[in-house]
Amino acid sequence: MKDGRRVRMRADWPQRRAEILAEVLEIEYGPLPPPPAAFRAEKLHEHRVPRLGNARHAQYRLVVEGEHPARFLLDLMTPEGEGPFPVILTGDGCWKYVSDEITAEVLRRGYALAVFNRCELRPDPSPPGNPFASLAVWAWGYHRCVDFLVEHPQVDAEKIAATGHSRGGKTALLAGATDPRIALTAPNNSGCGGAGCLRWPGENAERLASILKNFPEWFAPRLMAYVERETEMPFDQHAVKALVAPRALLCTEARGDLWANPEGSWQSQRAAAEVWRFLGATSQLGAWYREGAHAHTFDDWRALLDFADWRFRGLPPERDFGANPFPDLPAAHSWSAPKGASA
Repeated sequence: MKDGRRVRMRADWPQRRAEILAEVLEIEYGPLPPPPAAFRAEKLHEHRVPRLGNARHAQYRLVVEGEHPARFLLDLMTPEGEGPFPVILTGDGCWKYVSDEITAEVLRRGYALAVFNRCELRPDPSPPGNPFASLAVWAWGYHRCVDFLVEHPQVDAEKIAATGHSRGGKTALLAGATDPRIALTAPNNSGCGGAGCLRWPGENAERLASILKNFPEWFAPRLMAYVERETEMPFDQHAVKALVAPRALLCTEARGDLWANPEGSWQSQRAAAEVWRFLGATSQLGAWYREGAHAHTFDDWRALLDFADWRFRGLPPERDFGANPFPDLPAAHSWSAPKGASA
């Protein structure tokens, strides 16, 4: 704890988690916008899609009122048959909508698919002068989608998974770290500011200096103070991952995606695993690595569905989500911190 007491029992974790969350938001991501004063969903249309197994496609306009008003679209695909269904939510409708091949596989496996465009909530890049950082606004958008999904009769409110790729992966990780209603968080190739360890940049990995030069609006202003001083930060990305515990977290990575720091993601995974182990929930934490480059591929989605089948339905996985992709890497020091910083 910040007062020097050790976290000895599982019952101590919520307090320590709250301390870590406050520090992570203050330094790295900034505060999230406030909850809505009022919220409603307007159905715009609904139809069957024969080419996707006669799935039902409905589009909604989500309307948020209050201090941070917003209006944006959400598309919900549900399989034919009786629900409620577990759902996978992605905010990556802004750069590349989920392909028909992936959508068909999600539906075939008995999952609903919810897609929104996070850039309807904040353009990317965004102009300066905004009171909230972009990643915080986009994560807040995931939360508003969850507001809708937990009330939808065709959605199993206990089985909501959030995913995203690259900057969308950073967003999905932050969304899952800050909303306990998200049962499974699955960032893909999320790199610097996501799953990648800042203190362990692999070969040609993106560093704080680069990401803050190109996209300063994504993060809190205080993060700039740690450029070239990452080892002085009072936390690293393993702490962000640990905020999800003991809920499920799956990090999917590509070995050839060096800019997204696949080695560093594994080091933060090893360190974060200490928390899942402490909470007796090691099966809730997984990682999966493929060959190839920066993309959110069909194989990445299949890995997510396999992990979700395991965690949501108890189906034994056909792949090892704990396999070490870098057996030659030395072990990272778990939960170490520089002198004078909180561990």
